[in-house]
Amino acid sequence: MRSIAVSDESHVNSAEVARRDPSSIDVALQSIREALVGLQFGEVTVVLQDGVVVQLERTERRRFRKGQH
Repeated sequence: MRSIAVSDESHVNSAEVARRDPSSIDVALQSIREALVGLQFGEVTVVLQDGVVVQLERTERRRFRKGQH
């Protein structure tokens, strides 16, 4: 699990945060892209608080077919 550090701005909506720090959206999107690379079976979960990405979880499942080692 990888977390994206954000400041405590629970009283500010996400549009205001993005206006003050537009790179925060870019950082979140880049992290999501990186989590998807190479993922064949699994999930990527984006956790938001007050409209701001605060955590990204990547769960990978490996499936083995009969006869594979």
